[in-house]
Amino acid sequence: MENALARLGIAGNLYKVYRAAIELGDVPVTNVIERTGLPKATVYGALDRLQQEGLIAEWKGKGLRRVQANEPSVLLEHVEARKQMLTEVLPQLRAMYHRAQGKPNIRFYEGEAGVKTALWDSLSGDAPNMEAVFSMADLMEVPGLSTIDEYMEERVRRKKSMRVVRSRSRDRAEIWQSSHALYRELRFTPPAMTLSMTFIIYGSRVALMSSTKECYGMVIESEEYAHMMRAMYEGIWLQSEPTDYID
Repeated sequence: MENALARLGIAGNLYKVYRAAIELGDVPVTNVIERTGLPKATVYGALDRLQQEGLIAEWKGKGLRRVQANEPSVLLEHVEARKQMLTEVLPQLRAMYHRAQGKPNIRFYEGEAGVKTALWDSLSGDAPNMEAVFSMADLMEVPGLSTIDEYMEERVRRKKSMRVVRSRSRDRAEIWQSSHALYRELRFTPPAMTLSMTFIIYGSRVALMSSTKECYGMVIESEEYAHMMRAMYEGIWLQSEPTDYID
């Protein structure tokens, strides 16, 4: 048991105090000190840590500081919380690792949540300029108009400028037009050119959002890939029709 808990970070004096709390039940802290044989300051420090982790409860009763271990199944919640935290930070750690190794980093996200993840990732980093192709028919379904509006507001708040190319055959409404105040310039592709997938180029990353049929998001971090996509984008931009600014 001691080795298993050690892998969860409950080791040494922390383990001794936690085990004593489980074995003793609802008791004054002095009982835990006596059971462990540890210095008072060490026990109090361990109890504070265990309480922060949600493994014990403390209160005052009859003028005494009392302690009781919570139901041990809380350890499962403890593990799940750590797993969730690692899941959230892992993509960033992997990106740092691959960047140091000089390798591209590719992240794939499934479903509507994946599309949103890729979309919001495009606001990360410090790149001030963004190049985008918007497939409006798909974006208005997934992730939806309200999400895109929130995204646009946050982009403007961060003062990131965006050039956008859309295809009229994929458009559904006359919205998100060229605007100096909103740091956005819009162009439309020639009638014979239909761009049916959304992507955004920002710094050394490219975020791709599929059609609603396949429904996935993907982020590729690669200097070479971003450079190639940006060169292709410039070709599309030059062929596309400028639009008037609303301001």
